[in-house]
Amino acid sequence: MSLIRAALHHNRVRLALGAALVLVAIQLMPYGRAQANPPVLAEPAWDSPGTRALFMRACADCHSNETRWPWYTAVAPASWLIARDVAEGREKLNVSEWGRGAQDADEAADTVREGEMPPWFYLPLHAEAALSPAERQALIAGLVATFGDEGGGRPRRTAEGDDD
Repeated sequence: MSLIRAALHHNRVRLALGAALVLVAIQLMPYGRAQANPPVLAEPAWDSPGTRALFMRACADCHSNETRWPWYTAVAPASWLIARDVAEGREKLNVSEWGRGAQDADEAADTVREGEMPPWFYLPLHAEAALSPAERQALIAGLVATFGDEGGGRPRRTAEGDDD
C-alpha cells in the first residue's frame, strides 16, 4: 500500500513541477503584453456627468482608451484573455475614439439591461464595476439618452450634442 502512495505522490510532484514549468514558459510568449492605451481622441456628448462616471466605472476598461492594467494583466494566460477582451470591446464600442468608424453604441443600453455587461467574469476582480440596481437603471437611462436604443429609442448624439 505504501508503494502505491509513494508512486501517487511522485506522480503528483512531477505533475506540479510540469505545470509550474509550463506557466513559466508561457510567460515568454509576447501576446497580451502590449498593454497600451492609445490617446483619447474624442468622447461622445454624454447626457450627464453621472452617466459618464458610471460608464467609466463599469465599462471603460474594455470600451475606452483609458483601460486600467493591474499587475495580473501582464501574467499569461490571463494577459491573453484580457488583451483579447479589451481589443474586442474597443472594436465594438470605444468612447475614446468617438466619431471614428462604426460604433455599436445603440446596443449599449440593451447589453446592460440584459445583464450582459459588465460580464460576470469581470466583476470578481473589479468590485467597483458592480452596479446597484439604482445605478444600473441610471446607467441604462443615460446610455439611451446619450446613444439611443437599439429598440427604437432616441438617436445618438453627435459630439456637439445635436441629434443625427
